[in-house]
Amino acid sequence: MTRHGKNCTAGAVYTYHEKKKDTAASGYGTQSIRLGKDAIKDFDCCCLSLQPCKNPVVTPDGFLYEKQAILEFILHQKTEIAKKMKAYEKQKAAQRSSSQLESKSEERERMERFKSRENSIVSKPINPFTTAPSSSSTASTSSSSSSLPSFWIPSLTPEAKPTLIKKPSKVVLCPMSGRPLKMNELITVRFTPLDSSLDRVALLTRQDRYVCAVTRDVLGNSVPCAVLRPSGCVVTQECVLKLIKKDMLDPVSGDKLTDRDIVFLQRGGTGFAASGVDLKAKEARPVMMV
Repeated sequence: MTRHGKNCTAGAVYTYHEKKKDTAASGYGTQSIRLGKDAIKDFDCCCLSLQPCKNPVVTPDGFLYEKQAILEFILHQKTEIAKKMKAYEKQKAAQRSSSQLESKSEERERMERFKSRENSIVSKPINPFTTAPSSSSTASTSSSSSSLPSFWIPSLTPEAKPTLIKKPSKVVLCPMSGRPLKMNELITVRFTPLDSSLDRVALLTRQDRYVCAVTRDVLGNSVPCAVLRPSGCVVTQECVLKLIKKDMLDPVSGDKLTDRDIVFLQRGGTGFAASGVDLKAKEARPVMMV
């Protein structure tokens, strides 16, 4: 027999090299896609609607939302939690009533067993003119009257038990960070426009829309930004490190700042390798199985 080479197709063994080659040629497996600029959210866009914010608010974790969008999300989550809690309370009431019925049935069975034992002590006269029903007729009657559940559906098998609903959590979670989110924790954001004479429609058509409230540097995806909680103004991270961190005062409102009052904005990716954002996405596809 000839040597089993990489390109040999007559062998009985499907090698790893052949499998890898066929997978790449057939288009199956995991595909790595490089994201373009259109797939990246701008720094001033809502994380839910992906549109420029009109009334922006930011969470303590730095995720920017449109105020109407995040309030609708919180209201929807609270409605879903109320529905789940109602179903859970209904299940608890059913379990409570079933446990009471079981306790009553057990007590009734004990009474019946006691009566049967007491009645069996006294012998009863046998009536020769009556015949007891045969066991075969009784079995056929009981089998015809009761139908067995379906064995093909898992929820209808004899061993199947009703699915129990777990107690839902009453905490609303942030759609981006997954941490608890409260309405009173949202911080109103005030962007400083590059040209105050332009209206919102004309401002959104420009690539450079906002500047730092202190240094007047143009803001963008490649510029790390932060929000000051007392005034809600957006400044660059460089301004925070070189100016604001020295005296810890809000340069716009003059209020005293703490580390909690400086919220760094989560920004979208850029084309620079140093941005710390992976611009590749993996799309899973069917894999060849042998």
